[in-house]
Amino acid sequence: MARIQSIRGMNDLLPAETPVWQYLEAQLRDLLGRYGYSEIRFPIVEQTELFKRSIGEVTDIVEKEMYTFEDRNGDSLTLRPEGTASCVRACEQAGLLYNQVQRLWYAGPMFRHERPQKGRLRQFHQVGVEAFGMTGPDIDAELIMLSARLWKQLGIHSGLTLELNTLGSSESRRAYRQALVDYLRPLKAELDEDSQRRLDSNPLRILDSKVGSTQALLAKAPVFDAYLDEESRAHFTELCAMLDAVGIAYKLNPTLVRGLDYYGLTVFEWTTDLLGAQGTVCAGGRYDGLVEQLGGKATPAVGFAMGIERLCLLLEATGNLPEKTAQADVYVIASGAGAQRQALKLAETLRESLPLRVLAHCGGGSFKSQFKKADKSGASVALVIGEEEAEADQVQLKWLRDDGAEQQTLPRNALVDVLRDKLNRQ
Repeated sequence: MARIQSIRGMNDLLPAETPVWQYLEAQLRDLLGRYGYSEIRFPIVEQTELFKRSIGEVTDIVEKEMYTFEDRNGDSLTLRPEGTASCVRACEQAGLLYNQVQRLWYAGPMFRHERPQKGRLRQFHQVGVEAFGMTGPDIDAELIMLSARLWKQLGIHSGLTLELNTLGSSESRRAYRQALVDYLRPLKAELDEDSQRRLDSNPLRILDSKVGSTQALLAKAPVFDAYLDEESRAHFTELCAMLDAVGIAYKLNPTLVRGLDYYGLTVFEWTTDLLGAQGTVCAGGRYDGLVEQLGGKATPAVGFAMGIERLCLLLEATGNLPEKTAQADVYVIASGAGAQRQALKLAETLRESLPLRVLAHCGGGSFKSQFKKADKSGASVALVIGEEEAEADQVQLKWLRDDGAEQQTLPRNALVDVLRDKLNRQ
């Protein structure tokens, strides 16, 4: 019978890989807590309409990438392709937004039907950070500062570049959209296929095209800055001044538009040239109109999301992977039925008395094979109980990482104090 394989682009995370993820998650949780952000969790599956109304029906995500299906009641449901819409839905449903300030974060899997490649999967994982109820550029700056501090904390800041732009107000976007369409329509035949399709449905996304011939045409296109309203210009100018004040370098990118319809004013991306085509590690911006678009009261909002898989790749590329930790501090070895019972009891006593990682050998085997496994576990000490030790209520203690230390035979009731002293555990 053929083995069942995982779905293409939906990968297992094996024990050798999870320590890096745990390290990243711990760093993120600590940093976000220091900035005063609280965790929120919401379902993986949402009503399809949530993403159509928020992301935009003519975006690539909604048109080509969502995992959508009908449940047994005939309702259209979708595996979440991103987290912002779900976060807004959850907060609005719980009454957390109107006339309130919220700083929130979440983490978990997202789903998009794309061609799997390095750094791009069909099930991928993101950490998202969202802030509601604050209108000024100071909260935009705080989010960028938070992300910059994370890169320093992880040791990857030298491999990342901050790209920054403003999309202005809805009125300025509308005026620029018309100017861009008027410029590109006579050139439609020279545009790439995706850009031709976007010309009528979502022309601003053409600015983000990676096709060289299209980029050449855009070189002479109208510049968005000429259509930017004064309020939006002031917001962006002050944001840049705040980033200058704290020493965060950035590159202005007038073609940066992001792939989701709900963005306005500030947009930003942290990019790298160390991961090939998948160069965006973290991206976000303002979406002041989204809460109202989803049925709530008008609420200012800004946020970003970062991909965990790409952060892991970047840690590897920059040589900043965390050191591998030992599986255990203490490895308990036993031979014989009575000794095995005593070994399991001893392991429990140690776990209760000391903050140690105690691995009790199970499954039998010779002393030689058990010692090999003890050494492989990374434990500092092996505790050995044979039938004689079990009858005498004793244990043999052997230090595995100190060649000069002699093997000792101790009463079992003295073991906790010895380990506390030698391993400096309280």
